[in-house]
Amino acid sequence: MKKLLEDLGLAKYYDEKLTLHTVLQISKYSITDVPVQSLSDLPWLFLKRLMMLKRTARSVKCSSSSRAEDSDWEDDQESDDSYDPLSVNHLDILTSVFLCSDSFLQQEMILKMSMCQFAVPLLLPNSDKNQITLMLWAMRDIVKKYRPQTLQDPSGFVQERIVLSELPLVSFVRLGRCNISKSEILNKMFSNPQQYTDTFVHFNMDCGNIPKKISDGLVEISWYLPCGNNNIDVFPEPVAIANLRGDIQNFQTQYSFLCETSTAMFVFFEDKLLDTEYISIPSLKSTRQVFFVSHSNNECIKATVKRLNLKKSNFIFKAKQNDADFVKKIQTKMQDTIENGNHKMSVVKLAEVARELGILVDEDAEECRSAKAKADEITSEIRDIVEFKKKKLPLQGEILMKLAKLEKEQCRLKKAGDQSIENYKCDLQTQMKKLREEQYAIDMSTSMSCFISAITTPERAFFLKWLRINLENLTQKVLPGLREMYKEKCQDVVGNKEEIAELDKKIANSSLGVEHFIREMGQLYEAGVSLSEDALCRKQLEHLPRLCAQLLLDGFPLELVDGDASNIPVKWITSVFSELNTLVKPNNKIMVLTVLGVQSSGKSTLLNTMFGVQFAVSSGRCTRGAFMLLIRVTDDYKDQFSNYDYILIIDTEGLKSPELAQLDNSYEHDNELATLVIGLSDVTIINIAMENSTEMKDILQIVVHAFLRIKTIGKKHMCLFVHQNVADVSAHDSNMRDRKFLLDQLDEMTQAAAKMENKLEFKKFTDVMQYDTDTGDHYIPGLWHGNPPMSPVSIGYSESVYDLKKHIMKVFRSYKSSNICEFLEWTKGLWNAVKYEKFIFSFRNTLVADAYMKLCTEYNKWDWSLRKQMHTWTLEAETTILNHGKFERSENTVEDAHCNLQTNAEVKLSKGEEEIIGKIELYYEKGEGHVELVESFRQDFVNCAKFLRTELSNSIKSKLDAALSHRNGMIKVEGIKATYMDTMEKRVLDLVKDCREKKSDKSTLHEAFEKMWQETVQTLACTEIPQQDIIIRVFHQLRNNLGSRGSSVAQSLDKVKDLSTCGCEEFVVSKGNYRWFHTKWNKRAQQMSDSLIRKCQEYVQEKRASRDDYDDTYIREILQMIDETLKAHGDLGREEDFEMSLKLHICGFASREFQEIHNKFIQDNDPLRVLEKSKQKYRSGFIDLFHERDQCQKKADEFTNDCLKPTVKKYVSETLGTEMADVMLRGENSSIFGTRTAFQRSVLRNLLDEFKFETYLLFIESYEGFVTDLILDKITVHFSAENRMFKLEESLLNSVTSEIIQAIEETEQDPEINNIKEFIQNICMKLKYRLVLPKDVVDSVSALSDVNQIKFAECLKCSVKDMDKFLKASFQAKEFQRKLEHLPTKPQNVLFKRVHGCGNQCPFCKAPCEAGGEAHKKHFVSIHRPEGLGHYRFEESEKLVTDICSSLVHSDTSFKCHDTNDKWHPYKKYSDIYPNWQIDPDSSIEAAAYWKFVMVHFNEEFAKEYNAKPADIPPSWKDITKAQAEESLK
Repeated sequence: MKKLLEDLGLAKYYDEKLTLHTVLQISKYSITDVPVQSLSDLPWLFLKRLMMLKRTARSVKCSSSSRAEDSDWEDDQESDDSYDPLSVNHLDILTSVFLCSDSFLQQEMILKMSMCQFAVPLLLPNSDKNQITLMLWAMRDIVKKYRPQTLQDPSGFVQERIVLSELPLVSFVRLGRCNISKSEILNKMFSNPQQYTDTFVHFNMDCGNIPKKISDGLVEISWYLPCGNNNIDVFPEPVAIANLRGDIQNFQTQYSFLCETSTAMFVFFEDKLLDTEYISIPSLKSTRQVFFVSHSNNECIKATVKRLNLKKSNFIFKAKQNDADFVKKIQTKMQDTIENGNHKMSVVKLAEVARELGILVDEDAEECRSAKAKADEITSEIRDIVEFKKKKLPLQGEILMKLAKLEKEQCRLKKAGDQSIENYKCDLQTQMKKLREEQYAIDMSTSMSCFISAITTPERAFFLKWLRINLENLTQKVLPGLREMYKEKCQDVVGNKEEIAELDKKIANSSLGVEHFIREMGQLYEAGVSLSEDALCRKQLEHLPRLCAQLLLDGFPLELVDGDASNIPVKWITSVFSELNTLVKPNNKIMVLTVLGVQSSGKSTLLNTMFGVQFAVSSGRCTRGAFMLLIRVTDDYKDQFSNYDYILIIDTEGLKSPELAQLDNSYEHDNELATLVIGLSDVTIINIAMENSTEMKDILQIVVHAFLRIKTIGKKHMCLFVHQNVADVSAHDSNMRDRKFLLDQLDEMTQAAAKMENKLEFKKFTDVMQYDTDTGDHYIPGLWHGNPPMSPVSIGYSESVYDLKKHIMKVFRSYKSSNICEFLEWTKGLWNAVKYEKFIFSFRNTLVADAYMKLCTEYNKWDWSLRKQMHTWTLEAETTILNHGKFERSENTVEDAHCNLQTNAEVKLSKGEEEIIGKIELYYEKGEGHVELVESFRQDFVNCAKFLRTELSNSIKSKLDAALSHRNGMIKVEGIKATYMDTMEKRVLDLVKDCREKKSDKSTLHEAFEKMWQETVQTLACTEIPQQDIIIRVFHQLRNNLGSRGSSVAQSLDKVKDLSTCGCEEFVVSKGNYRWFHTKWNKRAQQMSDSLIRKCQEYVQEKRASRDDYDDTYIREILQMIDETLKAHGDLGREEDFEMSLKLHICGFASREFQEIHNKFIQDNDPLRVLEKSKQKYRSGFIDLFHERDQCQKKADEFTNDCLKPTVKKYVSETLGTEMADVMLRGENSSIFGTRTAFQRSVLRNLLDEFKFETYLLFIESYEGFVTDLILDKITVHFSAENRMFKLEESLLNSVTSEIIQAIEETEQDPEINNIKEFIQNICMKLKYRLVLPKDVVDSVSALSDVNQIKFAECLKCSVKDMDKFLKASFQAKEFQRKLEHLPTKPQNVLFKRVHGCGNQCPFCKAPCEAGGEAHKKHFVSIHRPEGLGHYRFEESEKLVTDICSSLVHSDTSFKCHDTNDKWHPYKKYSDIYPNWQIDPDSSIEAAAYWKFVMVHFNEEFAKEYNAKPADIPPSWKDITKAQAEESLK
């Protein structure tokens, strides 16, 4: 035996048994059909086929053979050596596998063999230990359903566990070698002519002729069960058949056992052995009837019969009869014996006889007996199932039903009426808490104590199986009849409405399974965790989820959806999956498969056949709710095909037809169930139990709704339609028309569902699901081959299911798996969506929120990268325009340069936009971070990229236009200055020459210079820059801006003569400015106005600091700022005169400031004044030239100090703000500024840490100012530490200093430069993209210079290094706050713009929008506030409102405001008024826990501040702790 086990590769499993868990794993062999090359593959092929109910399971042999083709001609055919060494008798394989399997695998094998109508082992021999085992436990799972012809009710049937069935046993044995194949005769005897089945392996089967090595002594048993039809039944009553393998001479024990237990025995004998001790009458005394069967009669046999006094009627000879007549003769003898005898035995009784004979019984193992005792202890108490459930499993009865209803009502708020939503919710929570307390107050029943105790022991698997068996034995007394009645009544739904409803209720009440005990365990846990964390009872229950997680790993189904209460115990499921994740991680990746279909359509059988599992199957409505089961994936399969560790299979209860659904209002339940399981699945099988799908139309409507909802929230799915009971081999081709018809129906349903769900963009079913008419439909023949109960599983069925399995596994390869924690989060999120009856993007779903946050973070990086890149480019472009024509003569005008730069900007922006869109597409293609969950936002981010391009384009155009305007204004001024300076330089040079000729002394030089200067100045034409009236120009721009506002604005504007008197006093919002006047609205409008005025004042001061001339782009930018702010605060309902008065005020003070800026510019740039400022330089140059002094160092210092130092300082100042913002966005603060949501939560966390009323008030009332100050604080903290500010300044200075030094060195090497003027101008040319160098100052430095270029270069480099040291010292000396104040680009403003976003606020609670990008379709807020914090109070009581908009939008209450024209409007339809807002419903206690906590603690203060009365705080709010408030931010 050991040699055979080694050959079969089973030797290691002889002691350490092969488990069912191992066999059911998905391996590369389970979905591939690789030819068997060695004996060691045979057991696995047998098991694989058997688990999938393939009737070919026993036909396993190696594909290769060592025999030559002409082996048939060899001699000695009968010798053992003549057989193929790679062939093994199937009975040897069967015996080997059974000997090497544990009890549960044996049980599963026997169950599958029974379904295939294979004979199963009754007595299993072990030749190695010389033991025989009766397989009672292994047969415990077999339940048979049949209809004996003696049954009085023609529609009745018998359904019972086969080991308990009292049946006559007829045994067939062999004495010696017989020419008749006993097993083949048995098969023919069992079969009617139309339905032949190879129940027993026989000689003429594949490998049936291979000599047996270890299976002789095996006793197999099978059962013939009638269907109640005379024309089909071979025997009218059930009978058990035993078949002993081998010669009875060698198996005395087995033979004696059969003699003791059989009603009749048929002995197939060899002629010469008839006269043996085995035929003697004493040995057969216990057998009621013995028949001797042989091929033919002869004289020897006759003599023996006469001598032994045997009855001739007990002999059956085949002689010349054909097999049919011979079989008929045996059938007749057998039938007569059964009818005349009343000896019946069950397998349980056979075990008693076996024990007496020293035969082992598998059930006698200690762990099995111990587990049975524990199961019996529970079930022995059951007298009435309904009463037992009420008394022993009380937590899942009425209490659980009420809890489930309250949980949904807490979300749907259908019965709130006109009471306060928060108080109503609080009342619901109180009721739920009382029910939980009621649950907790109920003592755990002894049955549950026994159950929990039993599943903690090592024999828990035996216990659970025994418990299931015992419970099924009890329910089978009631349920089969009820289910059959239910099935019959459903044929006429209209006529049997009440009966069907009553039957459905009876079936539910009469059902009792292990799942009810686990459900009770879950409710014990849920009641326990509702207590405080330190409660003793809670700690005692903490181990329960781990127990259940271990059961899942052991392959036990776990209830996901309670089919009775239509509820998911979220806390229980969460804990179980958390424990499961702990047990398996890091191998925690899963794929999810679900099957949906009408009731009794074979869904569970399909899964059982596909994966070899054991979901409950029965006719009628059997599975209730949804159950899940884990199948492990082996490492070899993962390495080759997959990226997941487990397949999670979800089996659901059958969906009811609409007619049935109306009877018990279960349509909603079916809809919820379908939506939930489809949402959880990667692949969904829609099971259609008929070729014509017309009957499925209404069920498909549910499915389409579910698919549509799940598509909306971004889950990627595949749908497969399985058409059962379609036997035609050409079904796939011939049903093309039907598939087309089905798809048309699905398209029609999709359009209808899209209309109902308000998702009109979905027109076809393929818009919603991945469905291919070529590969998306699978046709599966009927399950049974012939008429049950004697029909085996159809080969076509198992093969088709196998093909479907291979297709599903192939589909899984292209999908990204999720881990257990992600599946759990997705489950909780979907369940919330189901409870709310809302299937929209929900930020309370952690997975979805995380996916969105990750995408926002990535997009913000791309956004900032382009912004910074274009900011740097724009600075260079502005510098280029401002330097145009200063130091070179160009054929192109400054307008040409401006145009070219504008074109280049558009090219760069187009490229940047394309790169961002490409990154978005790539991000989605990679599928990282569950991005498929936010698929619906892909276009939003693409639009944001386009919006960014437009925004940057407008900004760059504005800056380049301003630079062009400034340059054009300066060209004329510079021309005049240059003429004056050239004239003066010529006169000075002439004077030098003249004085040298006259040999003037030191005293006369100054007099000569002064005289020359005065004469020259008088000769210069007095060309002044014309002064303009800026106030009129600003007024003109204002008129243009308000030109489209209508005649009333035009008339009001005509009354304004000029802006000189506008904006002189403080701006005050008057009552007439608003349609909807209220103190709160007026206050908000005033705050908005003050903030806007402050921003405009800061803008004007920035322009003053730049010392540039006024340009009309200045006022246009201010007017644009005003328009954008008013648009963002459109909810204030302003009148047009408010806009005009605000603009007049701002333009008034701005115009006066701009006039001063213009006047100062003219004054500073007056040519004569500028020339006069340079007088001392000319005097000094004149003296130096006269005395021929070395001017190198002097000129180098002048160029450095007058030209380079101011411009370098300005460059650092202009770039520093953006660089500081970049550091904050990329460095240690990146997590805070990464997204708007992250920033909001950071701010709220800071507020919670400080927890002062004044701070909260400031945050709510002056959000922009508060947040800007907060950002400034963070910037200050960051850059004040570790000398970071100076390091950044130093870095910028080093880069520009290096560039200057490089320009000097490159100029040194240029041989074409002949004088100092060209030298300096060449340096300026090289720096024209970096620094805006003043031409007049450069010209004055170059004037009157007669220096050595090489020496000048060295001096200049030294001066630049000195400048570098000086600036660094000044940077270090300057106070941080003063630096920030003088930055043109304030980093806090840059960061605020990024975290402030679009600026929209929730129309109800005024929380700021957190949506990513600028061009999002919908605004959203992750954490809403109680409306009282936004000034809302009740009209009559004047108390602050506690309601939260995330609860209100799912209630039946209404609101009114100026946007509804002061008319009541339902909150549920808020999107009619605010279509751009998305407010996710969330009525849980966790929702807005943060703001509830704040309002509880500062209720009095807010009431006083808002001139209202304190709010009536719901009691549950007072239980919220600071830790819970902080946790809610996550």
